[in-house]
Amino acid sequence: MAGNETTVSLLHLSGDSEITNKKIPKDSFNLAYIIYFILGIGYLLPWNAFITAVDYFQYLYPDRSVDRTFSVVSQLVMLFNVLLIIFCFRKSHAYVRVNLGLGLFLLALLVVPLMDVFYIMGQSGLYIGYYITVGAVGLSAMANGFVQASLIGSAGELPDRYMQALFSGTGASGLLVSSLRIFTKAIYPQDTHGLRSSAILYFAVGIILMIICIILYNMVRRLPVIKYYNELRAQAAASEEKHGQEGSLSGPVWEIMVKIKWYGISIVVMYVVTLSVFPGFITENVHSEFLGNWFGILLITSFNVFDLVGKSMTAVYPVQNGNVAIAACFARLLFYPLYLGCLYGPQVFRTEIPVTLLTFLLGLTNGYFTSCIMILVPKSVQLRNAETAGILIALFLIVGLAVGSIVSWFWVI
Repeated sequence: MAGNETTVSLLHLSGDSEITNKKIPKDSFNLAYIIYFILGIGYLLPWNAFITAVDYFQYLYPDRSVDRTFSVVSQLVMLFNVLLIIFCFRKSHAYVRVNLGLGLFLLALLVVPLMDVFYIMGQSGLYIGYYITVGAVGLSAMANGFVQASLIGSAGELPDRYMQALFSGTGASGLLVSSLRIFTKAIYPQDTHGLRSSAILYFAVGIILMIICIILYNMVRRLPVIKYYNELRAQAAASEEKHGQEGSLSGPVWEIMVKIKWYGISIVVMYVVTLSVFPGFITENVHSEFLGNWFGILLITSFNVFDLVGKSMTAVYPVQNGNVAIAACFARLLFYPLYLGCLYGPQVFRTEIPVTLLTFLLGLTNGYFTSCIMILVPKSVQLRNAETAGILIALFLIVGLAVGSIVSWFWVI
């Protein structure tokens, strides 16, 4: 493991560089691993806060399909922003992009509670507030584009465990907000006051965590183990420049894109399946007379629990064969006929247990194979290209999220 004091072969500094050996600093107390885990929680928490406060927003704006609108706006803005990073700001420092994104996250999270206190004040039908909220979702998505692509790119230059930590954190983020939602639904009355209090709590937790993430991110780059790998990357970049291998911007990007294309296509397919079902179908299309409006909340929590379990499993047993991981992503298309069976099939399939079991599997496979693909991608290119490969796979992921959020409307049509 990277946290142990051992040696590493610098195999990918350049195509013709000599193999050297250097001792890797120890990740004392697994501090870098923990920080990457917390950063994973942090960069997904703003989105989770917006989508988990859906009861509050649906009360305020009853004529809008809030969760689906949020999904489309968020994914399209993220897609545009990551394309800008790849083709305009790829050479900018990840440190700058991440700090900018975390700052924008903080601003976006402040919008909802401040608007509630000074303008909305629990009144339904003030649709200027709706458009401001959608704008805040867009701002959060812009921040996500900076932070997600940059963190995945930089984690691609580190040992596998840090990518696994980052994506386990994203799973924990969904579970954290789902747990908060269950807590608030249990203790607050489901009236105007209770919905307002719940929403403000989600965003307050997000604001606090974002401040923590800003502090931790600026701390982690100073840890010896992270400094070591940053110096390794800098050495690879210097070797590339020395040997005249940089080439045009579009050339390296296209070359790396070709190398990782099947990983990218598989991640698109996986997230089209996931986002076209979750959370829209789960919150709006399936119902339970026994559980009432708790059913959707429990399904979302179940998805998040098993998503975290799947992402954590790669710390023990990651798939090493890329073809297996890619095939598994395509196999998830079977969720479509299975969920259709829960809507239109025999009565036995339209009960709580089949839907719940399918949601368990949806979350588990999403978490496990996302983590596997993200770990495999940086290995498929040379070290000097690992960050670009990480940013490109983040682009594929966002394409999958964007297409999936659009396909989710077909459940309504």
